[in-house]
Amino acid sequence: MGHVDHGKTSLLDKIRNTAIASREAGGITQHIGASEVPIDAVQKICGPLMAKMGVSLSIPGLLFIDTPGHEAFTNLRKRGGSISDLAILVVDVTKSFEPQTYEAVEILKEYKTPFIVAANKIDVVTGWRSQATYSFSESIKSQQQNVVEDLEAKIYSLIGKLSELGFASERFDRVTDVKKEISIIPLSAKTGEGIAELLMYATGLSQRFLGKRLEIDPQDPGVGGIIELKEEKGLGPTIDAILYNGTLSVNDTIAFATPEGVKTAKIRALLRPKPMQELRESSSKFYYVDSVSAAAGVKISGSGLDNALAGSLIISTRSKDYESEISSEIKEVFEADKVGVILKADTIGSIEAISRLLKSINATISKKSLGKITKRDILDAFSMRATDPAHAVVLAFNVDMEDDARAEAEATGIDVIRADIIYKLIEDYKAWVDNEKKRESQMLEKTLKFPGMVRILPNSCFRMSHPAVFGVEVISGRIRPSYMMMKENGTMVGRVKEIQDNGISKTEAKPKDSVAVSMEDVTFGRQIRENDVLYTFISSEEIRALKFKFSSMLNDDEKLLLDKLSEINSASGNTG
Repeated sequence: MGHVDHGKTSLLDKIRNTAIASREAGGITQHIGASEVPIDAVQKICGPLMAKMGVSLSIPGLLFIDTPGHEAFTNLRKRGGSISDLAILVVDVTKSFEPQTYEAVEILKEYKTPFIVAANKIDVVTGWRSQATYSFSESIKSQQQNVVEDLEAKIYSLIGKLSELGFASERFDRVTDVKKEISIIPLSAKTGEGIAELLMYATGLSQRFLGKRLEIDPQDPGVGGIIELKEEKGLGPTIDAILYNGTLSVNDTIAFATPEGVKTAKIRALLRPKPMQELRESSSKFYYVDSVSAAAGVKISGSGLDNALAGSLIISTRSKDYESEISSEIKEVFEADKVGVILKADTIGSIEAISRLLKSINATISKKSLGKITKRDILDAFSMRATDPAHAVVLAFNVDMEDDARAEAEATGIDVIRADIIYKLIEDYKAWVDNEKKRESQMLEKTLKFPGMVRILPNSCFRMSHPAVFGVEVISGRIRPSYMMMKENGTMVGRVKEIQDNGISKTEAKPKDSVAVSMEDVTFGRQIRENDVLYTFISSEEIRALKFKFSSMLNDDEKLLLDKLSEINSASGNTG
């Protein structure tokens, strides 16, 4: 996993000794792929290092899944986690973390998938002298001290980024506890330096810590995950899948999810990539097999696959509970809350991954579905505005928007947050929530009645009545036009009609402000006099609301003033 152009496919190419990346547009992965690397190939690359470290191999090989972003990993899912046993996070050591790097780490964290970091492109570090070895440990011995120091600085930048995201990490040869620290392996996908350590750690950690998870029974019914649905020339609709348990055979019937529910299809053909090749290659790179056992990448051809959902389980119908298992899993993925955002996404895997990440920030979802944003989605978000305005938004991942939905969104003012990177979708939603809170706070601040205390200034009566106009100094809190004022004994004086400062109208006066106020129904010299202290009248119910619901909007002086107003209300019997 990793950000585009950080070297995921090039790294796999070096291991496979193929040239897939060089034939692809821009060298960026265009489709999801899986490559099986047998253990003898691993042994060939890092055998000398393993012999030196005293590491022996017992697993039959590694199945690499090359992901161009979120799609493969989120679709490679099973109930409660990921199909993947281990992840390699590829990071360009000269660029450090970029958007899809953050996305990958967040997904790995949510799926609780162990991972190691491949710090790629050490060959472009200024002054690096590439050596004819697959071992970083050997190559680093031949580098100038300033080059080593430059690389160290870049490694520590990665350590800092991982620390910010909650992970302890260190360069692989300094890790003291592989269970508690992420291993960072410097390497070059171009020259091959460091690949020996990468493969050794991938196999070694798998053998040592994954244990029972790696064991399968080939006699069990086949179970896997759909990565992608494709139309193949001469084969029709096919599915690319990762089989993670049991065995599938030609003529077996498999079950999977579709938008219409659980469907089945008979396997017409099973195609495996040729050794050191992979699923996204043309059909000439495949060979037909009668059966396939986990763990393996496989292309499946059969009638009725047209509507299979990427991210869905495939289960051999030899399993007695296949229908209920798929149905309950889909129900679990699409289970929604009564109140929440509207979520639209491209695949089941995306829905699940985004749901998990939203849950981690305490966000709820009222509706989840696949495909384009529809007018109905906008209307559902609009109806949510009456229930909970903070959730009246549509989150859309990797999907388009229908024209009538766009028109409805403009008409109703419903926001649609769209992204093609999960990390960015979550970040944009968090920013939207913050903005909505600020907007709500600003609106509340305009409508809420705040406590205020003023003193009538001497020699400042400009008009006796109709209305009375006189000067006041704000001692504590704030006053606004329309506020009813009272004396300390609870006697109502009158309502503030207008506030002016040097002839300019103001919407609010705060402590230390000296302003002129006008009041109807009051005569200066009768109800009010110089040096009188006046308070805003706030009902007992409003005081409770300010104290317990909106206390964050009050400063300490205003909180004390509320207590004073409560005392006045109690003593005078003021309630309404």
